[in-house]
Amino acid sequence: MSELRDSAPLLDAYLSYFETQHTPFTIPGHKQQAGRLDLGLGQVVDIDTPLYGGLDEIKLTHQVLHKAEELAAKAWQGDWARFSTGGSTHANQAVIFALGRPGDRVAVSRTAHRSVLSALVLAGLEPIWMMPEIDETTGVPIGISLSEFEKTLASNPIAVLLTEPGYLGTISDLPPLIARAHEFGIPVILDAAWGGHFGFHPELPQHAMQLEADALITSMHKTLPGYSASALLVARMQFLNIDRLEQSFETTHTTSPAGAPLASIDGCRALLVSRGEELLSSLIEQVNFFKARVQREFSQTIFLNASDFPTGRFDPVKIVLRANQLGASGVEIEQALITQGIRVEMADRDTLVFLATLADTPNDFEVLASALIPILKAVESQPRQSATALSWSVVPKIAISMREAYFAQTEMVPWADAVGRISADLIAPYPPGVAVVAPGEVLTEAIITGLLTSKAAGVRIAYATDATLEHYRVVQ
Repeated sequence: MSELRDSAPLLDAYLSYFETQHTPFTIPGHKQQAGRLDLGLGQVVDIDTPLYGGLDEIKLTHQVLHKAEELAAKAWQGDWARFSTGGSTHANQAVIFALGRPGDRVAVSRTAHRSVLSALVLAGLEPIWMMPEIDETTGVPIGISLSEFEKTLASNPIAVLLTEPGYLGTISDLPPLIARAHEFGIPVILDAAWGGHFGFHPELPQHAMQLEADALITSMHKTLPGYSASALLVARMQFLNIDRLEQSFETTHTTSPAGAPLASIDGCRALLVSRGEELLSSLIEQVNFFKARVQREFSQTIFLNASDFPTGRFDPVKIVLRANQLGASGVEIEQALITQGIRVEMADRDTLVFLATLADTPNDFEVLASALIPILKAVESQPRQSATALSWSVVPKIAISMREAYFAQTEMVPWADAVGRISADLIAPYPPGVAVVAPGEVLTEAIITGLLTSKAAGVRIAYATDATLEHYRVVQ
């Protein structure tokens, strides 16, 4: 029984569909009866129903999606909202398509997700890269400074694209950044894929719209209990054209949206509005208890904490383990946890990220602590200095535009011959999917050596044409 359905029109429509009898002669082709053909297939698809002819009539007679999106706009203090079944990737593409014309320039945080770079290529916009400040003690990127943004003003950016919070939970000093951009009539868009819970508890950072940003993109399946690839886009009208946003959203979205992701977005919104502070209080308490329990076993500080950063600039429910403080390999720790049935969100040589959400229970944290502590004790040795990860430290050397490189004639060359050549690929450790090199940028010796070293350490290197990194795809 759902306590949310009375305040969540899409969730109610999804549940109501399966409470009534249907004989559909429409898509989807499984007709909620695939189990009759194969039990395993039926377990996967027979709880699926689309928006059209599922949550609403084919002609959208009841407008349940529109009603739910209006409620979301209100909850996140925007003028307009849309639900995506294509993840924050689609929402990023939709906003970027709506910003300007090919050749226009956009100020972009270099910590941006791959989807932002891909959208810039598709839209023909040119990035003006902004490099994050790096915390000297932890080696962690702590956001874009006001002075770094102001360097871009001479290039007349039409928008600012920021990734907040960053993958490791840190946040830029946003209010002065947003205010300065608005002085020039420049909209500020935040890819807050990892910050869906922000703004609904006094101990958490405020979300983008509370900070007067112009658009917020967030995933419902990362820190919230939403369906995979469900995402929310919220915007206000002062510096953005909502009609063009609507057009761009529809241009890049599927014309057959699945009902379950849409219903889950609506349900997550209702959950945050009705019980957000209560549930987030419990999560914060559990994360703090877990970190304190594990930390007691070690003399070195092994977690990132809010106290490491300026007030309000770190997500307190982000669990980031600093393997370098133990002189250990984060990838080896990850492998040891996998043998006990525990998977982590991200691991590289120096860092592990454990994703905690509203769905976690005290027992879940107990299971993790009981497995983690003996593993860490077994691998503990002398601490080593924190090294800034490759994704955060490369300063790009741009030779040609990303779009030009994307459509150029290319060739494959051995890695030793790739130094000094122009990359045709976007290559990134994944997670987090932040580019080490983008199309149109020069492959330096530091980049090639760093990628090979990361791969040898067990980090997955994504999107390269040759996944072995023996060869690189370069512009002819």
